Amino acid sequence: MKKLGAFLRFDTVGFLDGKRLLVNSVGEWVDFDTKAHMGTKLEVVIIEDRMKYPCKDDEHVSNRFEKFNVKVRKDGLAVKPNDYVKLVNAEGKIYGDFRNQLSVTCDDVVVANPMK
Repeated sequence: MKKLGAFLRFDTVGFLDGKRLLVNSVGEWVDFDTKAHMGTKLEVVIIEDRMKYPCKDDEHVSNRFEKFNVKVRKDGLAVKPNDYVKLVNAEGKIYGDFRNQLSVTCDDVVVANPMK
């Protein structure tokens, strides 16, 4: 069957719960196919991951220090590298040959204080 991936939903809110995101870089978001300007692209790194992943008895899973891109549908963001951010209306999609890559798009980002 083809295009089954289009029917999978990623729980972005659940995945981001308990995570602290740090901006690594800020750049322009350009559409891959049309080369049109779409907004701002951030590379973020997960600094803290308090998620309790379903694991086997002796297994430990964390996404701490993993990086991913966040595509923001606006320009002129008041964020810079080393800011902690929270994503507003984030939507995530999983892709890749092994379904282990994450693409996140959101309406805005808010600079946030680090979680206590």
